[in-house]
Amino acid sequence: MLTENARWQEPVPHPVGDLAADAAALARYAAAAERTLAALPARPDRSPDQQALAEQVLTARRRSADRFLGLHAGEVYDQLTEGRTRYLRIAELAETAAFRFPGLVPTPDEMEAERRYCQAGKDGREIDQGVFFRALLRDAVAGPHLIDAMLLPTARARKLLAALEAEDAVDLGTVLLERRGPVAHVTIHNTHCLNAEDEQLVADLETAVDLVLLDARIRVGVLRGGVMTHPRYQGKRVFSAGINLRELQAGRIGLVDFLLAREVGCLNKIARGLLPAVEEDRFPDRTIQKPWIAAVDSFAIGGGMQLLMLFDWVIAADDAWFSLPAAQEGIVPGLGNLRLGRLTGARLSRRIILGGLRIGATDPEATLVCDEVVPPEQVTEAVETAALAMDSPAVIANRRMIGLAEEPEDRFRAYLAEFALLQARRLYGTDVTDKIDRGWSGTGARA
Repeated sequence: MLTENARWQEPVPHPVGDLAADAAALARYAAAAERTLAALPARPDRSPDQQALAEQVLTARRRSADRFLGLHAGEVYDQLTEGRTRYLRIAELAETAAFRFPGLVPTPDEMEAERRYCQAGKDGREIDQGVFFRALLRDAVAGPHLIDAMLLPTARARKLLAALEAEDAVDLGTVLLERRGPVAHVTIHNTHCLNAEDEQLVADLETAVDLVLLDARIRVGVLRGGVMTHPRYQGKRVFSAGINLRELQAGRIGLVDFLLAREVGCLNKIARGLLPAVEEDRFPDRTIQKPWIAAVDSFAIGGGMQLLMLFDWVIAADDAWFSLPAAQEGIVPGLGNLRLGRLTGARLSRRIILGGLRIGATDPEATLVCDEVVPPEQVTEAVETAALAMDSPAVIANRRMIGLAEEPEDRFRAYLAEFALLQARRLYGTDVTDKIDRGWSGTGARA
């Protein structure tokens, strides 16, 4: 066991510009860091001095990885993807990098060991992944290729497409997809937690989005929350309670499988469409896009409100409300900081994001968040009317051009790169973990 006053004194490697030599030096440095960490107790059992040493080691290791990637991000990505001939999803890329470049990102075993602890008991290995993905997304060649990889259909969706075509419905677990004529109705059924988002819901929703975009019979997608079993809202529909706080407290909200997969996979497919194959000469359009309608019952909190920023038409029940409380929770609201201001203007977006302003569907400000407000019993009829209006080739053409004007891919990628690291760091901020332990443990959703 290390003494209380031990300090990290391993010489910092200085990259020389040769990939093989610099990778070897990084691996040696990371191995020395791991030996030091292995000599310490697990985080929950450390003394303040031992925790200070662990943080010093982890920070030094991350800084060395950042220096390495500053010189070699493009080369690393080319090696992992065999000269960009392989399209690896984010999780596959992180796992491949762990073995091809030891010490660059945590191994699957190291990540699994972390998941045995609650959020406050982890060392924050996901921050290392944030360093990695920030560098790749910043790279002018690797970044767009990685985004393309995440726009491809998931293997699960490809397998289920025939079932949707045969049955016109697919139950994905937390999401139900039903085709009614040219309209796909995607209903969130994470009912025990007021449709709060967890890793399973993100995966299920991405599969549903893929299927909507792959099925040529479908021309419009609709997203709505299902009827709740939660005692407080039993028998009522709820759109979304945002991130599942119970899962976050338990350490089961991951940077790769939730936060990045959600933004670069599921949500980006809603915004930019599906890349059906990797051919570069797809004509006339690289991606399959379709218009999307959101129907908000009860509330859209956090990630639920973030979703609305992507939709072409938003209908809300007149008793619904919207909020984006990430700053109060201590985290970053996904791409809400990038997107909300263009809907509401800069001052109002700051009041919502930084000040926690909650907007009711009948408030004057709600006209900047949703397009139509009706009594709860008229939401279904309003959805049907909107779907007819959105079922037009001209709508698809214009949504493409609106997307190009509002959120060019370079701007999206630049934001996402910084988000990858900043959000990973925020997940392990003491203000966040203190709030988790004090007020969020066992509560599930906010409402």
